[in-house]
Amino acid sequence: MAYPQLTDKPGALETAAAIRVGDISVAEAVDAAITRIEHYDAEINALAVPDFDRAAARAKRMDADGQRGAEWSNQPLFGVPMTVKESFDVEGLQSCWGHKNLTDYVAPRDSDLVRRLRAAGAIIIGKTNVPVDLTDWQSFNPVYGRTTNPHDPARSAGGSSGGSAAAVASGMVACDFGTDIGGSVRVPAHFCGIWGHKTTWGLVSKQGHDHPMMARRDGFVAAHDGVLSIAGPLARNADDLAILTEIGAQIPLRSNPKPLSECRILAITEYPGSPVDASVAEPAEIAIEALIAAGVTIDRASRLVPDLERQKSTYLKMMNTAMARGAPSPSGKQATASDWFNLLDAQAANAFEWARLFDEYDFVLAPPAPVLAIPHLEGSVFDSTIRVNGQDMPASSALAWAGLATFPNLPSTVLPIGSSNYEGAELPCGMQVIGPQWSDLDCIHAAAQIGNILHG
Repeated sequence: MAYPQLTDKPGALETAAAIRVGDISVAEAVDAAITRIEHYDAEINALAVPDFDRAAARAKRMDADGQRGAEWSNQPLFGVPMTVKESFDVEGLQSCWGHKNLTDYVAPRDSDLVRRLRAAGAIIIGKTNVPVDLTDWQSFNPVYGRTTNPHDPARSAGGSSGGSAAAVASGMVACDFGTDIGGSVRVPAHFCGIWGHKTTWGLVSKQGHDHPMMARRDGFVAAHDGVLSIAGPLARNADDLAILTEIGAQIPLRSNPKPLSECRILAITEYPGSPVDASVAEPAEIAIEALIAAGVTIDRASRLVPDLERQKSTYLKMMNTAMARGAPSPSGKQATASDWFNLLDAQAANAFEWARLFDEYDFVLAPPAPVLAIPHLEGSVFDSTIRVNGQDMPASSALAWAGLATFPNLPSTVLPIGSSNYEGAELPCGMQVIGPQWSDLDCIHAAAQIGNILHG
């Protein structure tokens, strides 16, 4: 089953391997990435904050140092040019989250994730575009403008890591790191036809990923990760996704990869109150049937599935409360401490229910979103509607598919499974592979096997 690809440019590990054997220098790899950005980004507008001069200087130093041999075992991304989401602090670069009045904030130090990427040999050549406050499935703001989908410039690349996905899909860079609380890694991967991974909550540090309103206060350092929100990688293949996840991980990840033929899998393709458009449902059904034909055991229902309607309601309440930091809602209602503890209790109970399900199943398959890449809107997607099977529905209901893994803090890998026609355009379609907590590498491995079955 084919899916649309835009580039044959090498991935991250492939680039590192070419540098290792001397086929290209680090400087050449960085220069090639900058050239691609200069060629493609005028239309796509994925890059928000370039850092070309420092990247080129670092590349020359790495070539001059001649780091080889033992260095490679500790630097799997040696010389690989990449980007990160605008919201991650990179020393000396602006981080404003799309706010014109916050462009005076320049990060005094690298975020923890950026330090880890640099230690692995990566060269950060810039930061990619986001929506204001990272709160939309589009990536546009008054500071950096609008990112377009590389498959169709009239459509969204997704959000809030839309610039990340567009840069990777178009071949500007091999990989990027984004964040996800409402599908912000998975939806851009789905919209742009690439791979993305929502990590288990807490696996990858988000220290140095703070709203600039707070970060520019003298001495401010966030001491904890916010609930639900994670940092996760985007790439064009599973191997790159896995190494990026391992590099970002604060704890060693155990992996117990199994052949899909030995796995028991549950497919969830219906969600109360969040119907799926045929453009997503049909590729998902074709993929599921192909897996079954290849000998994979897939159930279509289970008594162990938590109450999804209740999960959606509680997830949306927790996410909105967390993102507003407890401020009153537009209706004027403000969450109390008791409300918050009740949400935490509900989340813990939901996570327990999912853990029981994963005692019986290895993975869950599900759509990342109920639609493919949406046409550009002037306002926020979540203040509007989306078209599902010819009917308008509140866009907020689409978040249920993101919350499937987000609320119980589960890992989820999105892989491209095919393409379909949505509202007059042929667009890529993805699928989530969700697993139990801390099974990040197993999710990626299972997604890779699914990709091999579907695409050969």
